[in-house]
Amino acid sequence: MALENHGEGLPSGAGLRRELGLADAVAIGLGAIVGAGLFVVTGVAAGVAGPAFLVGLILAALVAACNALSSAQLAATFPQSGGTYEYGYRLLHPLAGFTAGWMFLVSKLAAAGTVALGFGGYLAGVVPAVPERLAAVAAILVLAAVNYLGVKKAGRLNMLIVSITLGALVLFVALGASSFSVTNLQPFSPAGWRGVMESAALLFFAYTGYARLATLGEEVREPRRTIPRAILTSLGIAALVYALVSLVAVGTAGAPALAATSAPLEQAALRFRVPEAAIVVAVGATTAMLGVLLSQILGISRMLYAMARRGDLPALLAHVHPRHHVPAYAILLTAVVALLVAVFGSIQVVVSAAAFTILVYYSLTNLAALRSPRDRRLYPRWVSVAVLAGCVALALSLKPAVILPGLGLLGAGLVCRWAYRALSRKVPAEAS
Repeated sequence: MALENHGEGLPSGAGLRRELGLADAVAIGLGAIVGAGLFVVTGVAAGVAGPAFLVGLILAALVAACNALSSAQLAATFPQSGGTYEYGYRLLHPLAGFTAGWMFLVSKLAAAGTVALGFGGYLAGVVPAVPERLAAVAAILVLAAVNYLGVKKAGRLNMLIVSITLGALVLFVALGASSFSVTNLQPFSPAGWRGVMESAALLFFAYTGYARLATLGEEVREPRRTIPRAILTSLGIAALVYALVSLVAVGTAGAPALAATSAPLEQAALRFRVPEAAIVVAVGATTAMLGVLLSQILGISRMLYAMARRGDLPALLAHVHPRHHVPAYAILLTAVVALLVAVFGSIQVVVSAAAFTILVYYSLTNLAALRSPRDRRLYPRWVSVAVLAGCVALALSLKPAVILPGLGLLGAGLVCRWAYRALSRKVPAEAS
């Protein structure tokens, strides 16, 4: 059975194809990380910690790096679509795998539509004549179509998008360096270590997009070598970009100004000595949102495919297009849900529970890494133990208003799984 051979021996015509090289994988990781976290969350973090959010940024990067080691180890050992869903199934329990997959889906499906709306908002700053929701709908349709035509085409488009985003951010740093003032870093830590730790918790979520690579395990060439390198490379580049951009932003505008707006980099750019800098930020933010949306469509559709293949979702979603070698119906369903969110607004209960769901997902990742066979372990056990403890601590620190909707969504998913599996067993029995 193909599932049991770690994905290495799948014939090229049997399913998904391994068409992504290291550069493609790194670009997908960067596209998933460099998005809303940099363009929005930095302002929130500055509000809770002052300029000391720069320390929180480093702490968050270290935690994310340890988490990335667990993800990289598992992705190299089990290079199938589905990421932690697959690892949970193999190393923990089917319900643990389902929990990871379901938590991923409920948060990312709503987030895809919300990110599309964010793209529309930023595009309106560059081209005011284009309505935000129309731009969001167009982005979803175009990116879903590119995904449908094959993962290689999606990878090439993503590389173009990420190149523009990184170019805009490098230009932001270059243009803003001359406006930097050390006085804007005083007082450095008005909220003390408590503020630094809170900012680290906020910024941790900004780094977590690298795990999108794990859900593409069946489409990466030489996965045991490529996936770990791609995860760590994309995270390292993103952390460097985050640090430089954040330092220039707070050194130019000051923490209070960044915290007072939902577009902190734009606020900083308005204070540069070069008036065109705000346009650079708008272009970078626009392409960043596109990159995140593209990576979400890739990740969600592969998770749907993986869960359908194991019988946790309708088998139709496991259909692979015979020519393009992509999960065609899974991509279409992803696009439909994202379009509904973009047209009618975000699913607030899902968005509010996103922090809890992602912590559950990564807790299961590290728990699975602890159960990984010793001969396939790439990194020490203490890495997974430390990050598991951190994820649990962060999850318990969340407010009940965030935790309870997350538990409710999980309960609804488990009920749906039980009902679907019961119905699936009943139908063949009646047919016979």
